[in-house]
Parts: sequence; structure tokens; C-alpha cells
Amino acid sequence: MPSSPRRALRGLLALCTTLCTAAGLAATAAPAAHASPGSGPTAVVAMGDSYISGEAGRWQGNSLNNAGSRDGTDRAWTGSGYDPSRVYGATAGGCHRSDSSEVNSAGPIASALVNLACSGATTANVFRASRGGQPYKGEAPQADQLAAVAASHDVKLIALSIGGNDLGFADIISTCATDYIVWYSYCHDDQQAEVDAKIDGVMADVGRSVDEIRAVMTGAGYAPSDYRIVLQSYPSPIPRAAENRYAESGWARTNTGGCPFWNADSDWARDSLVPQIAGRLKQVAVAKGVQFMDLRDALQGREVCAKASRQVTSTVPPSAATSEWARWIDSRSTQGLVQESMHPSFYGQQALGRCLALIHATPTGNRSCRNTAGAGTSGMYLTAG
Repeated sequence: MPSSPRRALRGLLALCTTLCTAAGLAATAAPAAHASPGSGPTAVVAMGDSYISGEAGRWQGNSLNNAGSRDGTDRAWTGSGYDPSRVYGATAGGCHRSDSSEVNSAGPIASALVNLACSGATTANVFRASRGGQPYKGEAPQADQLAAVAASHDVKLIALSIGGNDLGFADIISTCATDYIVWYSYCHDDQQAEVDAKIDGVMADVGRSVDEIRAVMTGAGYAPSDYRIVLQSYPSPIPRAAENRYAESGWARTNTGGCPFWNADSDWARDSLVPQIAGRLKQVAVAKGVQFMDLRDALQGREVCAKASRQVTSTVPPSAATSEWARWIDSRSTQGLVQESMHPSFYGQQALGRCLALIHATPTGNRSCRNTAGAGTSGMYLTAG
């Protein structure tokens, strides 16, 4: 963690240029045989950005210990060094599709769990290339990758998390953290204006992403009743001001907690920005006739710096019941990559995987997914909404 404003600023400049709000890679190779709807191995597919690809899945909670396994939080520790491919496989340093990603943590809900999402992806990386879609990190647009999966598997459900990078989540986080550490000013007023200026266009592109997925599935011979699309929102990685265990003044939020945000900005993010985006995504889902899963409260009490959770230490081991479920801002990059900051970590990804399993078993209706206070990731549950 940073030890001075100058070092923190250097890290935040890196954060501004490298933090991504999206992730994923195909976890299962498609068999050569051609399948069709109702035949072949069943599949559930994840598409979109880092919140569904598994960014930060390397971390089991947060620890101030920079040595060795970081008190057991660093799953890339080999015993003598660090190997992120133990978690992200061939996508380490790229799409960051982790072994604990939402779809991989959903359990045996299909024969194949396929992760096409990629850290940093925007809606343009979902559209088919023939419709203006753009390749990303050396891969074809995700809709084109989906076409191959749909041809070789019996796809039952497609989970989509997209739009955060189009809105500039990384810039919002970096700006708010910089305003706390360096400028002693609030970010929410300027950033709200930025979001308001972009959100209509972004939601139109999210709707187009749904259309592109449907076009691929229709082209592969699927009827609308053969599969489902679930559009999901984003959880908040930081708590409300009243739920933060560190005082607003001083350096504890930066140096110890890894949550350098003013109270007013924290409340704006938790109670205005995240709900605004969730509400607009739900409108898209309703308009397009797909299911919606609201994740705004999925990390409630498990956020970075939340009073109801605690950091891992040499005497407090990693635990889904007590550890934070999101990755802090390690602005000096003393542990892993800055781009992992403010994403659901190992436990958070497992929790979202449980949400996916629950909505997989709920074929109709919009749902919100929440956690049970004091319970592990198996305590996730759905409510109507």
C-alpha cells in the first residue's frame, strides 16, 4: 500500500491508464463435431467485461503483508515466486479469465462453462465483425466467438456484463481516488455529469449487444425458446460512508484500507451511480425481452473497507465469511496488477457464480442477488426485482 501522497499519485496515474472494468476467455475448447439446438453438450456462456471474466480472481481477500503468499491471499504464489497463469491461465496479462470467474464458479449447470469475456472490453468488442465489431487483445469479437460455440454446443444460457468500460468506470475510480489523495476535492459532481452525458448512447449499445447475440443464435438455428440471455448489472466494490471502518481524515483509507474515497463520493457511488446504471440496464433488459440480474447489493458488507469485513493477517486467515470480497486499490502495485483493483476477487467471483447458478434455475422474471450477512458465498439468494 502507498506510504506517501507522491507515491500514491504515481500509482494512480498508472491506475488511470491500466485499470479495466471488464474480463474473460473461452475456458472450454469447442469439439469439432457440429451440434444443434437440443443436441450436443450443453453450454452456459459468459460474455462481456472484467466483472464477469474473473478479473481479480487471484486474490482471497486483502492483506498488508507483501511477502510470500501475502498471508494466503495470493493464489499465484508458487512457494518461491508468483505465477498469475495459475489463476488466469493463458490469459494472464490479457483478458484475465480466472479459474474462479462467475461462470466457472457456478457449479455443474452445464456440460461446458465457456468464458468469452475479456478485461477491458466494451460493447464494440461484443458486436460481430461484419456489423462493425472490433477484435480485442488478439481475439475476434465475442459474438463471432459465440457463433463457434453455438455451432458445437447446445447453448442454454448466455450471461452478459457490459457497458462499464463504455461509461469509463476506470477513469471514474482513478479520478475519485486522485481527488481524495491529491486535490482534497470531491469527484461526484463532475463525474455524474460525465456519466449523464454518455449513458443514453452506452445503453443503446448495450441493447445492440443483445441484438448481436440474438442474431448469432438465430444464425446457428436456435429459436428464442431454445436459450436465455441474462443481462446483469454491477456490484459496488466500496461501502457507504457510514459502513466504512476507516475515518475519512488521515491516511488510513489509502495506506491501510486501499479505499481512498471521500464520504460524499462513496455515498454517491454506492447509492446513486451504481443504482443509476442498474436501473438503466434493467430498462434495456425489459425492452429487449431478456432476463435481468441486479447485482448492486451482491457485495453488501463485503466491500473494500466495509465494517462487516476485515483484512487477512497472519492470525486472521482468508475466509469467505469474514474477508473482503473485492480487490483494494494497490496503487503502488506491490501486489499483482493495478488493473485488478475494485473488482470482485476470488470470494466475490464465487458469490457471483452462485448468483448465476440460482438464476439458471429460475427461467423467468427479473431478480436481484444478495448475500447473507456473516455467511459464505453459498449464502447468496435471489429476490424479485
